[in-house]
Amino acid sequence: MTSSPSTFAALDLAAPEFTLTPDDFDRIRDLIHRHAGISLHAGKQAMVYSRLARRLRETGHASFASYLRWLEKGGAPACEWQAFVNALTTNLTSFFREEHHFDAFAEDLRARASRPLRIWCNAASTGEEPYSLAMVVVETLGVSAQVRLLCSDIDTGVLEKACRGVYDADARGLSPARLQRHFLRGTGRNSGFVRVKPELARMIEFRPFNLMSPDWSALGEPFDIVFCRNVMIYFDAPTQRRVLERMHRSLRPGGLLYAGHSENFADSPDLFRLRGKTIYERV
Repeated sequence: MTSSPSTFAALDLAAPEFTLTPDDFDRIRDLIHRHAGISLHAGKQAMVYSRLARRLRETGHASFASYLRWLEKGGAPACEWQAFVNALTTNLTSFFREEHHFDAFAEDLRARASRPLRIWCNAASTGEEPYSLAMVVVETLGVSAQVRLLCSDIDTGVLEKACRGVYDADARGLSPARLQRHFLRGTGRNSGFVRVKPELARMIEFRPFNLMSPDWSALGEPFDIVFCRNVMIYFDAPTQRRVLERMHRSLRPGGLLYAGHSENFADSPDLFRLRGKTIYERV
């Protein structure tokens, strides 16, 4: 039995729109490593294709090779470099993710509440983690607590959503009690959504920041606590070490670094000592 013409047409439509060659993929790996510190594994071709194909369409490039030459030769505007980074950044988050950290955070707040505190969340993503931290501050120290949260991310797209502070009313990790206390429910067209209350929003400054930046002085005075969770897993060992050294300098003596559940910094005892479950104290 022979295939019908319509079958061949379907096969043609399923063909890739662009060709991603091994050389293209290696160039992409090099560019994202140099600009964002991200170490892409060899098996990520499909992910890279799906995320960057849209950039080719929107910028009018007929091939990955043409698009990459545009980036490498300085023809692309800064906003396209940001779009390139945004496309290859992974954002997995939820409210009160790794809940044991928030119990420990409440204890740390009580122990340090005798003076104003600076806290940095440097993987803010779409805002669930920063607002979780702010909720714990309010629940532990009250709405007038002298606590400021700087919350940053390399991905400017997710920061826009974080700044809005609007989420599905059934967002994972939010208990009914916290929804009632810390959020305003939408009505009419906004039914099914909630917005963080102003008392939380006032506590937080959202700002784009690249951990590969050589100038961390823009972050201001040292921090008491830093949340850097599930970020280092995307870096190779030398990049992790450079970031840890800068993180060490950005913390007050005795300051705390909260890491992700799969991150281990035991090989940097000159910088941090383990204080709790994936919580490190600045040496």
